[in-house]
Amino acid sequence: METVDFWYDPYCPWAWITSRWMLEVETVRDVTTNFHIMSLAVLNEGRELPAEYVDFMAKAWAGVRVAIAAEQRHGAQVHRKLYTGLGTAIHLEQLQGEEALLRALTLAGLESDLVAAASDASFDDAVRASHQAGMAPVGMDVGTPVIRIGETSIFGPVVTPAPKGEAAGIMYDGVKALCQTEGFYELKRSRSVGPSFG
Repeated sequence: METVDFWYDPYCPWAWITSRWMLEVETVRDVTTNFHIMSLAVLNEGRELPAEYVDFMAKAWAGVRVAIAAEQRHGAQVHRKLYTGLGTAIHLEQLQGEEALLRALTLAGLESDLVAAASDASFDDAVRASHQAGMAPVGMDVGTPVIRIGETSIFGPVVTPAPKGEAAGIMYDGVKALCQTEGFYELKRSRSVGPSFG
């Protein structure tokens, strides 16, 4: 069984779509995905940002703190079901704030008291450690998702909508082949559409 490590911020729609692709890959390839937290708020500390993005970064701490609190209580495997809950509440149901977090915890079958972590800065060192573990190998000039296949970490892939069935497997085969190519660094084109969760 091959393991792919996946770093996500719960509020990034592109990471959410890529995570659904990886879960689809698991149905057609001998692969399992381990999810970890990265933080857009940590990544963007000290950068000049538009005012609305600064406000978003302040709010973005809530989701990663709750995810780390759940991990500390239940172990790293909790990310799989919690991220599904978070993505459903935030991206599909378009909930916000504490309502989104409580809904995500309910969907994941987790205790509602974990929502208290959203405003608890004592979780920030653990958030930063998880973030650093994911971002250090790929560099700080990218965002989320970050995946590691074998010894190679990359940003992406960014895709919309998530491929299904064998198409998901074929895309994974290609991404894996690139990751196994020494000296491979980047493929990119400008996005012309927004995220599609279909």
